Amino acid sequence: MKKFSQFFSVIILLSLIALAVPALAQEPSPESLEKAFEVDTFSPYANRDFPSHVYWGDTHVHTSLSMDAGAFGNRLSPEDAYRFARGEEVTSSTGVDAKLSRPLDFLAVADHSDNMGLFTLLFEADPGITRSAIGRELSKKVRAGGKQGVEAALYIIKNFANNELDEELLIPPDSKNYRDTWEIILDAAEKYNDPGKFTALIGYEWTCLVEGDNMHRVVLYRDGREKASQMVPYSCSKPLGSINPRDLWKWLAKYEEKTGGNILAIAHNGNLSNGIMFPDKAQYDGKRLDKQYVQQRIKWEPLYEITQMKGDGEAHPFLSPDDEFADYESWDFGNLNMSVKKENHMFAGEYGREALKRGLKLEQDLGTNPYKFGIIGATDTHTGLATAQEDNFFGKHSGTEPSAQRAEHIVAAFYDMKVLGWEQASSGLAGVWAKENTREAIFDALERKEVYGTTGSRMMVRFFGGWEFTDEDALGRNPGFVGYKKGVPMGGDLSKAPKGKSPTFLVVALKDPRAHL
Repeated sequence: MKKFSQFFSVIILLSLIALAVPALAQEPSPESLEKAFEVDTFSPYANRDFPSHVYWGDTHVHTSLSMDAGAFGNRLSPEDAYRFARGEEVTSSTGVDAKLSRPLDFLAVADHSDNMGLFTLLFEADPGITRSAIGRELSKKVRAGGKQGVEAALYIIKNFANNELDEELLIPPDSKNYRDTWEIILDAAEKYNDPGKFTALIGYEWTCLVEGDNMHRVVLYRDGREKASQMVPYSCSKPLGSINPRDLWKWLAKYEEKTGGNILAIAHNGNLSNGIMFPDKAQYDGKRLDKQYVQQRIKWEPLYEITQMKGDGEAHPFLSPDDEFADYESWDFGNLNMSVKKENHMFAGEYGREALKRGLKLEQDLGTNPYKFGIIGATDTHTGLATAQEDNFFGKHSGTEPSAQRAEHIVAAFYDMKVLGWEQASSGLAGVWAKENTREAIFDALERKEVYGTTGSRMMVRFFGGWEFTDEDALGRNPGFVGYKKGVPMGGDLSKAPKGKSPTFLVVALKDPRAHL
């Protein structure tokens, strides 16, 4: 207290001296005053032409319409998912009241594109499904719920991952059941999209695996129902689908050509790909990377979902032995269905940090960096509840929702390996710098990569790169002004280096103000 009083006295004394000797102050010239205020309006908040707000959301939520989520016991609809994200209180599939500590700004329901409508048919014991022995068995287990529902879900996941799912369980994209399910998803997004207040993005997950190796992508639309309804989602099952990302990119191009809309894809869980997510020489099928591959990949996949419930995807101790945080929430036991255990040589093709390095080398060789992606976080929840806080975490699927035994609940079990409830990561969220909270503005920010990911906290982060930033630039109350004027934001490309110049960076961060409320 004494030191504070002395410091305060000095401030007062200096102020009094300044007031007592006005003659010593030099009057500014008119020219200097003009240069000190080079803006079009007095208010620094008027006529802004850059994003001044960060919006928070989840681009990867599964509802009961996903074949595995429904079998696990999820009974929440896309409408429930949007209501919960907007801040409403809902009851979870296991009867637990749930509410976010604060609403999200946007959400994408991203149910699996393969077998859309299967769970509904199983749960309702549709005659078309129950005429087969496996259909009757799974329908009975799904309707019973609990452990039997988990058994049904694991059966579906395991056999789908191995491309061995029974023909009687396949719901082709050109079927009425599939189309009806897609219409339910579109209806919910249109109903809850509220421009300026809450954005309901339309999306789905292309859930492809190569002999159990994860190649999943979330597909997001800039558009509404009018355009998104013109084509059903792209799937992985032949003859209408494919497990090859190159074929997904062709479908994305076909969608834009047909509808005039905009669409992109976001890869995730490279940590479960056993090295094939970020190839540096050839993709999984042996086809060499070429100029077309690198150009198409970065065109359609400008983002990477680097953290979520199935482990963190940024770094691994084997690749970054000196980084004490590289072992954060590692899922590194094998591929998605655990059919092949992990080997050290696989890690380099799985993690985001190494992918950034590989991308630089590919740019030297092929002229384009395919891995110059922006980074986001998402949950990949299969409960319909976008929860990414430790104290409000509802788990990966409905079989792991809150209970006294949740730490030992089985998240996944294949062959001789199990993942238990305590191994889940309560992650993550996407922070998006956009001019307004609309589908168009949120999508545009994602596409230009002015985004970042967290494991659930909502800290504010600004990052600019340029050639002329000074220490004084970091002292102002409005870093956006100088950041956009003298440089480019996260996701942007630096201009060519002036002769003799080294890059400079302006970083501004603000702790989540409600982290402990």
